[in-house]
Parts: sequence; C-alpha cells; structure tokens
Amino acid sequence: MLKDLTTLTPLELRHLIRQNEYSGNTSGLAAGFTQANLVVLPKDLAYDFLLFTQRNPKPCPVLEVSDVGSKKLTEMATDVDIARDFPKYRIYEHGDMVKEVNDVTDFWRDDLVSFLIGCSFSFEEELLQAGIEVRNISECVNVPMYDTNIPLKSAGRFHGNMVVSMRPIPEEQVVTAVRVTNAMPKVHGAPIQIGDPEQIGINDIDHPDYGDAVTIKPGEVPVFWPCGVTPQNVIMQTKPDFVITHAPGHMLVTDVKNTTLKYM
Repeated sequence: MLKDLTTLTPLELRHLIRQNEYSGNTSGLAAGFTQANLVVLPKDLAYDFLLFTQRNPKPCPVLEVSDVGSKKLTEMATDVDIARDFPKYRIYEHGDMVKEVNDVTDFWRDDLVSFLIGCSFSFEEELLQAGIEVRNISECVNVPMYDTNIPLKSAGRFHGNMVVSMRPIPEEQVVTAVRVTNAMPKVHGAPIQIGDPEQIGINDIDHPDYGDAVTIKPGEVPVFWPCGVTPQNVIMQTKPDFVITHAPGHMLVTDVKNTTLKYM
C-alpha cells in the first residue's frame, strides 16, 4: 500500500487521513511537498511559545501560525482540517501524554492556537535527488529520533533540551548531505552533530527515544539533525495544562513545494 500512497497528491493524502483510511508515518509520501510538525496550545501560552521558537529556530522553524480557534490554514495548505489531517496526534495534560488518537476534533477548544513547525521529512526528497539513500524510507520505518543533552534557550514557561533525528550517511556523502540540508533552514537546515552520538548525550543509538532503529552499514556515520519533536520534549519538562501535538513521524503534508523553502 505504501507504494500507492507515494503517488498521491498532498490533498488526496490529507483526505485519506481525514477519512481514517491511513494512520501511518508520512516519510516518503507525497514526494516533493513540505511536511509539518504540530503544536496546539491555549492562547495564553502562545506568545511564550512563539518567542521560544524564535529563540530556537533550528529545532523549531515556524512555517505558519493559525488564527485563534481556527482549524484552517492560510499559507501552507487549502482544504485542510488541523484536527483531522495528521495521521496521529498526542494529547498532553500537565506534561504527561494521556492519549494518542487519530482525530482531535472532540478535544478542540475556541482558545487554541496551532503552530506548524518544519519537518526534516521535507529534505529527504532532496537527499534522494542528490543520490543519498534515506534509510528510514528504504527500510519502510519511521525515522529514529533521540533526546539529547543540547540545551535550548528558554522563553517564558518553555525550556528543555533538543530532540534530533538521525540518518546514516556514507562517509563520502556527508559533505553533500550537509550542503543539501543547509540550503533548507525552514525544515531544520544543516546537521547539529556528525558521527559522535555520545557527545550529545545519546548512549544507545540502537534504541531511539522516538521512531524506529535503522541499519547503520559499514562505512556510514550517523548524522543528526534538529527535530520538530523537540517541542514534545519541552512540553514534558514545562508541564502546561493542555497541549496537542502530532505523534512523532506522523506529519501534515502541505501544498507547498519543498523547492520554495530552499535558499535561492
């Protein structure tokens, strides 16, 4: 079924998700189109969170912010329902994840503000175009993601450490991978660390904190990028009363082409 999904347009994929006909991860789907992470929180926390994203643009590059109470977007997609068009969501209360669901319509409130945050899935197509295998796509699994010891700049109530995603890259292609992703800062940009996971607090690369482990072949090095799951780590440390996020790896596929996010 995954091969069939790769040929869908973003709108077709969103409709499929909205109808509860697909709830898997979105890596490799609707190739060439920007994917986005999600943070939804009450209006009284929105300014602090926006300031937090501005102070930490690599893990939290903001693509769009919704109007208060709205489930629509004006820039990244049309015919979109923020409460239903992500394949899977997480509900947090006081920093604890209390539910994982496919639809958050029943949890929606008039005071909620949605933040779309850039996702590294958006640069995977660029890596493929450069001749670099993306292991989580070729192995049909979610990308591995890890908590780190990299501190973030605090803002208001929000503080915590960065989360990273990892892709094994052949040594001779690392420079190319850095160049390709550095050109796309709105979806995390260049890697934050190359080849030394312990330096950023990752002691067991075979057991990611989110997503799935992937094969690291001889001659490859693990390359780590800032990750849009970072806000979920921050939420667990900050413990706001109520927050909705996407489930790691389960993104909104937007109508915006990845090429529009590149440095020109």
